[in-house]
Amino acid sequence: MPIVRFRQAGKIEWGEVEGQTIRVLDAPPWENGKLTGRTTHLDHGVLLAPGTPTKIVAIGLNYRDHAKEMGVELPEEPLIFLKPPSALVGPEADILYPPMSSRVDYEGELAVVIGRVTKDVPVKKARAHIFGYSIMNDVTARDLQGKDVQWSRAKGFDTFACFGPAIVTELDPSDLAVETYLNGKPVQASRTEQLIFSVFDLVSFVSRVMTLEPGDILSTGTPSGVGPMSPGDVVEVRIEGIGTLRNTVRRP
Repeated sequence: MPIVRFRQAGKIEWGEVEGQTIRVLDAPPWENGKLTGRTTHLDHGVLLAPGTPTKIVAIGLNYRDHAKEMGVELPEEPLIFLKPPSALVGPEADILYPPMSSRVDYEGELAVVIGRVTKDVPVKKARAHIFGYSIMNDVTARDLQGKDVQWSRAKGFDTFACFGPAIVTELDPSDLAVETYLNGKPVQASRTEQLIFSVFDLVSFVSRVMTLEPGDILSTGTPSGVGPMSPGDVVEVRIEGIGTLRNTVRRP
């Protein structure tokens, strides 16, 4: 059942979505959140990013076609970097175009939400540590990425981690369609079977570097077709079995 985080009447809450009804939880589900018995309509609140992670771990160059597009060799092991939690925004939120950048790109990605403390987990046990899956737009200041030695600035601006609209728990991540649309035009299209390192490989690898906490987000990389956005553009990332993450680019 999809899990959402929403604001209604000035209060932020979690809930399970059934049709157009949200069944309200008293806490995030990975913190043993229980149904309160209250319900509300999906249209009566504002959906927020379904997470308050301690960290957002992202993966670079994890689709074969994207590595080719960027003119680099396939990595021998996952290339990991961090996006700050302050970059996180939800569906329909604005992506703010930073004045210090002249090229800001979309990157549609499958995102993994961790469900339990995860440290040194073997690949065959990684599935048990995953709570569910959602969508990430790993927004990137491409010109700054090429200028800097590391990617913290290019990947870390406020609003550069668009996430949502919901977390889906019952999903096989091995072969999902991943698509991005810019102003209604398709610009990215691939399937997760094209990942160089699978979802479970990634969870295991990252857990051998850092402890993943419940609610942390792991974004699994983007396929080919990355490109620039301009203020006023609408970008939608669609993933099979999850839905659509929609955001609009604005000047600050």
